[in-house]
Amino acid sequence: MLQPLVFDAFVAPARLRPQLWRLLLGLGVMIVIYLGWMALMGAGFVALRGWRSFDGGIAGMSIGGTPAALVGLLFTFAGMALGTFAAVRLIHHRSIASLFGPWAVLWRDFMAGMGIFMAVSVPGVLYFLLFVDLSGGVVWTVWLAWLPVAVVGLLIQTGAEEVVFRGYLQQQLAARFLSRWVWMVLPSVLFGLVHYAPEEMGDAVWMVVFVTGFFGLLLADLTARSGSLGMAWGLHFANNLLAIFLFTTGEALDGLALYRLPFGPKDTEIMTFMLGMDMAGMVLVWGICRWWLRAR
Repeated sequence: MLQPLVFDAFVAPARLRPQLWRLLLGLGVMIVIYLGWMALMGAGFVALRGWRSFDGGIAGMSIGGTPAALVGLLFTFAGMALGTFAAVRLIHHRSIASLFGPWAVLWRDFMAGMGIFMAVSVPGVLYFLLFVDLSGGVVWTVWLAWLPVAVVGLLIQTGAEEVVFRGYLQQQLAARFLSRWVWMVLPSVLFGLVHYAPEEMGDAVWMVVFVTGFFGLLLADLTARSGSLGMAWGLHFANNLLAIFLFTTGEALDGLALYRLPFGPKDTEIMTFMLGMDMAGMVLVWGICRWWLRAR
C-alpha cells in the first residue's frame, strides 16, 4: 500500500496544471533543448578538434569507448535535465525543486539507496573478481585521474533520467490519472525502450529493454513510497557505477571500466542467465528499500 500523504505531496505541484497538452508541449520543449545542448557540445568539439575529426569523434562518444568519450557522453545528459527544468518552469509554471521532492529526504534516501545497492552487490562483485576470468580494462592511474569528473557526469546522467521518468512523467501522469498502469507502468516502459540499442546489444537487446523497464518499475514504486527521487536516484547511480566503472562486456560504455567480462550480448544463453540474476538482485534490493522506508 502506498503512503498517500507522501505521494500526494510529491504529485501536488503537478496537479496545478495537469493538462495533457501541457505534458506533450513540455516533452517537445525537452527535446528541442536537448538537441540544442547536443549541437552546442558538437560546436565545442569542432572548436577544439576541427571538422575533420568531427564524425569520428561524435561516433566515438556515442559508444563511450575512451575515457574522454565516455565522460562526454555522460555530460550530454545535462541537456535532458535542462530541458525538463525548462518544461516545468515555462509550461507548468512550477518550481524545478518540485521535481525532486524535499531536499532533506532526497539526499537521505539517495545515500540509503546507494548504500543498500552496494551492500547487496558485494557477493556478486567478489564472485566476479575471484572466480571469473576477467581481462583488464583501463589502467588504475588513468581510472583514478578521470574518476572525479566521471562521477559528476554519472550523477548528471542518472539524475537526468530520474528527473524525466520518475520526476516529470510520473508526477504529471499521476496528477491526471489515478491508475498505476499509467503513472507507474507507462514511464517504465518508455524507460526500457529508450535503452533499445541493437548495434551494441545484439540478440540480447529485447532482454535488456525488458530488464531495464522492470528496473524502472521498481524505481517508480520506491519513488511513490518515498515522496522523492532520492532512493531511485541512489539505486540508479550505484547500478551504473558498477556497470560502467567496474565491469563491462566491452561492447559499449567501456572507456573507464577496470575489468572486461569474458562474455557479451552475443552470448545469448549466458546473458539470459545474467539478466535473470540481475532481476533477482533488483527485487532483493527493492524489498530491502521498502523495509527501510517503512522503518525510517
